[in-house]
Amino acid sequence: MCYNFSMVKFNEVMARGRAKKLSPVVLAFVGDAAYSLFVREGLVLSSDHKTGELQKMSSARVSAKGQAELFSRIEAKLTDEEREIFLRGRNAKKPTRSKSASVAEYNVSTGFEAVIGFLYLAGDYDRISELLTDET
Repeated sequence: MCYNFSMVKFNEVMARGRAKKLSPVVLAFVGDAAYSLFVREGLVLSSDHKTGELQKMSSARVSAKGQAELFSRIEAKLTDEEREIFLRGRNAKKPTRSKSASVAEYNVSTGFEAVIGFLYLAGDYDRISELLTDET
């Protein structure tokens, strides 16, 4: 299957209402990548480690277990809109299961990723930083 990316711009912002209407699993798909990039960029900018060590450090944070732990620390900061998106993501039927996290941790991590994906697609990068900078 071939996709036409010629009309897509990197970091193109989606209307907030349109982003909110996306499937929570789709939001989590984007949020997983955005959070992974956030963590990797932070590690590279703040350390002098080789790639193998960076990968280990990144994996601990980006894992479902790591995301669930982080979410427990930032949950109180969520707006009503973000909480609604989190709940949709947490409760969504997912096509896969985690091998290294409990079902509860995996569900929380999917909700967390949905929030990050929503904010990323809506171009609310400052809000992502606000939620994650002091907690990662």
